[in-house]
Amino acid sequence: MNNTFQENQKFTSWILWVILIGTTGFILYGLYQQLIADVPFGDNPSSDTELILVFLLMAALIVFFALLRLKTNIDQKEIRIHYFPVLKKSFKWADIESAQVVKHNVFGWGFRYSFKYGTVYNVKGNEGLSIELKSGKKYLIGTQKADELKTFLTKIAVNKS
Repeated sequence: MNNTFQENQKFTSWILWVILIGTTGFILYGLYQQLIADVPFGDNPSSDTELILVFLLMAALIVFFALLRLKTNIDQKEIRIHYFPVLKKSFKWADIESAQVVKHNVFGWGFRYSFKYGTVYNVKGNEGLSIELKSGKKYLIGTQKADELKTFLTKIAVNKS
């Protein structure tokens, strides 16, 4: 038996990339108009400096989302997540009251809060590992490998007995 479950997820939503790249392209066109063609961009054009700063911000957002990953590692000792490059968190099995794979209806990507699931870490999809700690705190970790995760959780529950 494999003693660990591992999953690496990244943002692949086409709508996210259309928005980011489309907006950046539009700003880049404005920069071209003002800096190269020497034509004011729009009826009330921004300064060249403002356009450059907005372009750099959008480029940084594209790089950020390109690097952003949700890495999940589970073994018989703990559940570890790394929302690279933002967050690292781990949950020891001794502190967990329950853990189960669920279908959820939490909308959105990234960090969210849900009254039903508590803090949600999601990249895409509607399946995740719902965790309730003995302290009462709740978490949901999104997964694209729900069946594999269910099988793994069953195997480690048998081995922990």
